[in-house]
Amino acid sequence: MTDSTACLPAELVASAGVTVVPLHVILDGDESFEPDVAPGEVADALRRRASVTTSSPTPRAFRTAYAAAERAGATACLSIHLSSTWSGTFEAARIAARDAPLDVHVLDARTLGMAMGYAVLSAAEAAAAGAALGDVEAAARKRVERSGIWFMVPTLEHLRRGGRIGAAQALLGSALAIKPLLRVVDGQVEPFEKVRTRPRALERMVAAAVSHAGDDEVDVAVHHLGDEDTAHDLAGRLPALMPGLRRLVVTEVGAVIGAHVGPGVLGIVVAPH
Repeated sequence: MTDSTACLPAELVASAGVTVVPLHVILDGDESFEPDVAPGEVADALRRRASVTTSSPTPRAFRTAYAAAERAGATACLSIHLSSTWSGTFEAARIAARDAPLDVHVLDARTLGMAMGYAVLSAAEAAAAGAALGDVEAAARKRVERSGIWFMVPTLEHLRRGGRIGAAQALLGSALAIKPLLRVVDGQVEPFEKVRTRPRALERMVAAAVSHAGDDEVDVAVHHLGDEDTAHDLAGRLPALMPGLRRLVVTEVGAVIGAHVGPGVLGIVVAPH
């Protein structure tokens, strides 16, 4: 089980047998489950400076999901969620796990997007192979710990407003003169490099991802919000640069992540096996 900030494409969710519990998006006071709000709607709302906020699932939502898993025949569940530094989702899952009708382990992924999504898929593969719950959790934890995520944003304002800016706060004074290149480290957004132009930022992001991949067997995701052409261009360059590339997906971030990074974000996730 995971939450909607894993950004897992629907076909991978279905094939892996994963349950996704949605976060909530509030646009101009109207609250909806994340999958019911198109990322483009959030991007448009942010551009016109409309009110956009997000909230975590309730413990009741997780209790319902765990009970449904038990009724479907599950005897145990690994519940993997975005970093507790950004959201109450992990805590809500942990509260619900206390009285769940099956054995539930809740894992704080300390990341999000496909850096978490690939860990979920590794856990699902281990479970399908008959691994015990502890070994399923170990597979997910190992994948998360080895993964890297780099991203660039046109402005730091959305991260600042949402309180997710972390150590990148130090860049705010010079943000107008640079294209911030950031990374996620142990649940925190950190500055990676100060770059003057967008093309240079893209080049440095690709270089960081390629360096992290090395010759290892890796899965990669390219994330974007409202910039599909550039995302596919970046993705098209990676197979020739990563000899161990096994799986490559291009996926738009969901409405919740989009609300906090803003339109125009581009990111690369590298998840070694």
